[in-house]
Amino acid sequence: MKSLLQRLFKPEGNKVDYLIVGLGNPGREYRMNRHNVGFLALDYLSQELKVPITRHQFKALYGQGTVADHRLLLAKPTTFMNLSGQAVWPLVRFYKVEHNNLLILHDDMDLPLGTIRIRPSGGSGGQKGLASIIDSMGTQNVPRMRIGIGRPPGRMEARGYVLEDFSQKEQDVLKGVFDTVANAVRLWMDEGIESAMTRYNGRSANE
Repeated sequence: MKSLLQRLFKPEGNKVDYLIVGLGNPGREYRMNRHNVGFLALDYLSQELKVPITRHQFKALYGQGTVADHRLLLAKPTTFMNLSGQAVWPLVRFYKVEHNNLLILHDDMDLPLGTIRIRPSGGSGGQKGLASIIDSMGTQNVPRMRIGIGRPPGRMEARGYVLEDFSQKEQDVLKGVFDTVANAVRLWMDEGIESAMTRYNGRSANE
């Protein structure tokens, strides 16, 4: 039988099994921007998985909890989007997160609103927050979940489009999107990224 001290001071220390990071810009004025869909998805996960985000360290707001025996950390960088790596890499190191068990949630204009796509690695695709993380970690082996926000209409510039708030109609769609995100995250933790990709890549939130 383990002693009390052995039970209190576990050998894994501050290690967590999984780290999920939502990307966005801090500040009330950016809260409902399309570019902040990673933050919004993480807030939804925090409620669904009952992991409150209450701490502030390593240039991030974060919370830690246990979900189906998995030790899980949810985090939102408090840097601006382009500097996200300054928060993510210190969290990965401090909490001893295996690279396979990191998942970045971010917006993607090349996917229609209502769809997600999960990938285990690759380039940033022009997403500057992801580019910062790849640069800070020194590898493209950064699992990510791309959340579609659709293309800007007409000749509207991408920068203006992503920094606009979601319309009310788009916000109505997001509830279904975030349900899909939560289900995909659970499957990712339970069965691995390949299962999550097979089940959810390209799937519409309405399916």
